[in-house]
Amino acid sequence: MPEIRVLLVDDHPVVRGGLRAALGADPAVNVVGEAASGEDGVAQARILRPDVVLMDLQLGGGIDGAEATARIRRLPNPPRVLILTTYDRDADILPAIAAGANGYLLKDATPAQLLSAVHDTAAGHTVLAPSVATRLVERTRSPQQALTVRETEILRMVADGLSNQAIGRALFITEATVKSHLVQVFTKLQVDNRTTAVAEARRRGILA
Repeated sequence: MPEIRVLLVDDHPVVRGGLRAALGADPAVNVVGEAASGEDGVAQARILRPDVVLMDLQLGGGIDGAEATARIRRLPNPPRVLILTTYDRDADILPAIAAGANGYLLKDATPAQLLSAVHDTAAGHTVLAPSVATRLVERTRSPQQALTVRETEILRMVADGLSNQAIGRALFITEATVKSHLVQVFTKLQVDNRTTAVAEARRRGILA
């Protein structure tokens, strides 16, 4: 069986140690490197050329796992990226998938599930935790309820306390356009004001 070269990207040394031990149970898997930050993960992926990168999403300071994934996937002959995180909210899943992640697994997976996911990812298959797969299927079945990237961006700015006028200036769009986007947001979230929209978006995991 061909060796699967794996790079671990996680800012917690204890987690990396546990992952190394779990993956070490399979002689076909070789952990070739570790990185504690997104920037270092990108650099090591470029140098070590692993087959699979196990990527956490929350990496402390610097770029997050989604941005690191996007940069890694832009490398020549890029490795496949398997997200391994504790988060299964839309606000985490969708940016990671959009960045080019080849799979999304949660840290409550068993060692056997982790090894199976690494093998499947290396073989070119898409690996999704059951709860993540369910979320993506629900969004596909109800696309009219999914916020667009711009709508989510505007709602995030609302959550940060910006007025419609300030949002318009920041995004170089008119205040009327901001209001139009918010009307769509209210309709999709089935709410009637900014405060409730933010609360509902957080409840659904659209906003962190």
